[in-house]
Amino acid sequence: MATINMEQIQTIVKTMAKTAEENRHYFSELDAVMGDGDFGESISGGFRKVMEDWDSYDMSSIGPFFMGITRSITMSTGGCTGTVWGTLFMRTGMLLKDKTEVTLGEAADAIEGAMGAISQRGGAVLGDKTVLDAFDVIVQSLRQSEEAGDDLNTALDKAAEAAVACKETTKGWIAKRGRQFFTGERSIGTYDPGIVAVGVMATNIAEALR
Repeated sequence: MATINMEQIQTIVKTMAKTAEENRHYFSELDAVMGDGDFGESISGGFRKVMEDWDSYDMSSIGPFFMGITRSITMSTGGCTGTVWGTLFMRTGMLLKDKTEVTLGEAADAIEGAMGAISQRGGAVLGDKTVLDAFDVIVQSLRQSEEAGDDLNTALDKAAEAAVACKETTKGWIAKRGRQFFTGERSIGTYDPGIVAVGVMATNIAEALR
């Protein structure tokens, strides 16, 4: 059974931070098409604070580690970005608590739990062309991989492929949340920057843990 340990989880977070920083201009350019153009700066700023605070985190288990990350992101990142990504780490940390290793199924359950909390806070649901749609395909992919008995690298590759494909699938949808919501049908044919970011992060995570 494939599992993800604490060292690998630390690598995942570092990879997310590196991806956010390296793509901050790209993510902001995507956001500027139908939004206010600050997503790249917001997400990179949040993860930059995570790396600045890195040595202060309690890494004895996933719960306290993710709670530390939550504080860093919410203190440094405003708007929807801070809420979404702070809630992601907060809720997964609460659900995984004192675990130092998780199965693919446990990871999927934790992400799904975070999706519920994000939806409750912001009102978005699946199909609204938001980051939730990208998280959902990752959840489904991880569960399928656990059922198929995939090793970790195979599972992460499949999850990354699903997340990248979500970018294209949702491109033709009408945005129903965020700044893009106000553009109505003009949002059809555009990429949601959060969905794109998840795809890039998932791809880089799969490569980092290979």
